[in-house]
Order: sequence, then structure tokens, then C-alpha cells
Amino acid sequence: MLNYQNKKKYFLSADQIVQFIDSNEGCIASDRITVDGCKVGFMYREEVSGSPYPDSGWRFMAGDENEEYMDNADNHAIYLVNTICNYDPDIIPFLHSPPGTAFIRNERGALVLDKEWEEPDE
Repeated sequence: MLNYQNKKKYFLSADQIVQFIDSNEGCIASDRITVDGCKVGFMYREEVSGSPYPDSGWRFMAGDENEEYMDNADNHAIYLVNTICNYDPDIIPFLHSPPGTAFIRNERGALVLDKEWEEPDE
């Protein structure tokens, strides 16, 4: 598990993480997933440029995080994409989607293309 903040109590222990995908790319995920154990409710992929580590561009959230929560850097961290696959294998079929793509969990619990999402300006 790639993470620089070891003070958190994760929902899954390191020995529970298995290899689901063949990738060494990173992503950003909120603590709602990695600490609280929520499924991924919203995920999007952004273009990557100039990253010091192999970044996939994927960003994973439970979907109920507000702006204040996300503005606090202590509430999310960098992980291997494979680690987040262990928290929610439902994301695996979508990982080859291009940058600019977003998925949201619908009322039936399925991840579907979020046609209304617009990539945030940095």
C-alpha cells in the first residue's frame, strides 16, 4: 500500500490486500473509502502531467464528501490503484476509461457513466 500517512486505521489491513490488477500506478482516494470502508460512489480520471510518481489520474470518493472535507488534505491520500480495487472491486472494469471520464453509483448500486460531470479546473 503506497501511503505516506501511517497514522490512520485502515478498514483493510495490509495482509488483506491482494493483487487484482497489474499496475504500479497511483491514485487519490478519500478516507471514506480507506478508513470508513465505504464503496466507491464517485470516481473520475483526470489528465496527468509532471507527476513525480506514476499517477493513473484516477480519483476515488464515496460520493458524500463535501468541499470542506475534500479541502482537508488529511482526509485523502495517495494509494496504488490496486489497493483501492481491494476496497471496491466494482471499479476494475472502468479503469481503462480515458481521462475526462467519471462514474457515479446509481440508486441500484451500479457504477454508471456520469454524463453531467465536468472536469474541475485546477
